[in-house]
Amino acid sequence: MQHLTIVTTGGTIDKIYFDDKSTFQIGAPQIGEILEALGVAFTFDVVPLLRKDSLHMDDHDRTAIRTAIEQQPHRHVLVTHGTDTMVETAQALAGIAGKVIVLTGALNPALFKGSDAVFNIGCAVGAVQTLPDGVYIAMNGRIWDPARVRKNRDANRFEAAQI
Repeated sequence: MQHLTIVTTGGTIDKIYFDDKSTFQIGAPQIGEILEALGVAFTFDVVPLLRKDSLHMDDHDRTAIRTAIEQQPHRHVLVTHGTDTMVETAQALAGIAGKVIVLTGALNPALFKGSDAVFNIGCAVGAVQTLPDGVYIAMNGRIWDPARVRKNRDANRFEAAQI
């Protein structure tokens, strides 16, 4: 892989905390700074598409994500996404020809100490350059088929779906 296109949609990975408001808000995409700090050996561009909590995403948003990916000239695409509806978005991206698409996110904001963001991004980068064309989810140290995974909100992790 020489080049990676990153489409950012918001989610916990990009959340920031405002003390004066006592709330989380979605800030600027963090992935570009993370990859630069890691000194990756490939070029990348960040396409900041949305700044939404995934619970607020709808079919219109998923269509916009699909269109943005289809319009990218590069084969390798990483999507940062909120974890609550990541599976639904991954399923909505099925069938895009000629691309390896990996969705990832974080259960804790990237700016927080001990966040899983860097680990998940690393897994996603490894996956996007080794997998065949298709759509995948990289979370919790595993690569998942979107048709066979679910988020277990009680355990705060991804796991195999009962099909």
